[in-house]
Amino acid sequence: MTEQMRTSTRDLDELRERLSAWLGQEVSQLSRPSANGMSSETLFFTAGTTRCVARLAPAREAVPVFPTYDLGTQFEVMRLARERAGVLAPRALRFEPSAEPLGTPFFVMEREEGEVPPDVPPYTFEGWLLEAAPDDRRRLQDATVAVAARLHGTRFSDAELAPLGRRGLRAHVDAQRAYYEWMRGPSRIPLLERAFDWLEDHWPAEPGPDVLTWGDARIGNVMYRDFTPVAVLDWEMAAVGPRELDLAWMIFLHRFFQDLAEVFELPGLPGFMRRTDVCATYRDLSGHTPRDMDFYEVYAALRHGIVMARVWQRRIHFGEQPAPDDPDDMVLHRARLERMLS
Repeated sequence: MTEQMRTSTRDLDELRERLSAWLGQEVSQLSRPSANGMSSETLFFTAGTTRCVARLAPAREAVPVFPTYDLGTQFEVMRLARERAGVLAPRALRFEPSAEPLGTPFFVMEREEGEVPPDVPPYTFEGWLLEAAPDDRRRLQDATVAVAARLHGTRFSDAELAPLGRRGLRAHVDAQRAYYEWMRGPSRIPLLERAFDWLEDHWPAEPGPDVLTWGDARIGNVMYRDFTPVAVLDWEMAAVGPRELDLAWMIFLHRFFQDLAEVFELPGLPGFMRRTDVCATYRDLSGHTPRDMDFYEVYAALRHGIVMARVWQRRIHFGEQPAPDDPDDMVLHRARLERMLS
């Protein structure tokens, strides 16, 4: 987790020329971000006086994290979140559905200024959030939970949500099962299959009303200034389902990075993003009391396990690490998930 993972096989000089031709003006300062992001390819550039970000579907030879990339739906969800819910998703500027200009579909959005808690090295190891005063960290935590509460509290029409496809907890889990089957190929990861079985044995009696969920709801996908969100990023996992999907993901992803810190005998942030605090803040803001959180946190750990196993496959493909003897080791948080299942 302390090395930058390879995410692209595309040449920057060629991308600059093709992007300039598509825009009809010279692109300058084209670069890739140095941290965060494991799925779609991200480019930073300036067009005239506008600072922009482009998100590209990954090339097949880059061994994508996900089987499909619906950038048009991502673009529309960002627009809905910003314009209808008042969530500070980046301002969506232009979507290109054709692969002709850059070799793959992509969209362009405005680039905001701020700080993002890094994944590499994790924010629990070093950096501005770790060094912040406890009151500032709590302010950041509560403001991030408020993003989810605001999104979930916005009513969208069936037509607006139609591009996201099937809705509800069962549809969400079925989609994850399909993702796992695609990811694993001819092999199996027994720990993840045990987790799917555990979910069936502990299914909530009443999952609750469906809302538009952010999907990748975590602080590593938020840009902050003065510990306040100014841009809410990465909407490719957005779906329609129970509110707890976002809350459990937010809680578990911090636990994942906290566990990494403890492995390296670092203090990390043990008092940050605790379930009791996150759920209490969400209840106060939304009027909804989160429920069945054991179930949803196991599900978050399972979902993250599938993603991390795919990331391991990518690293094997690019010669960055060997294949493990035990396939369960492809789940980086194996020990945590095993404890949750027991």
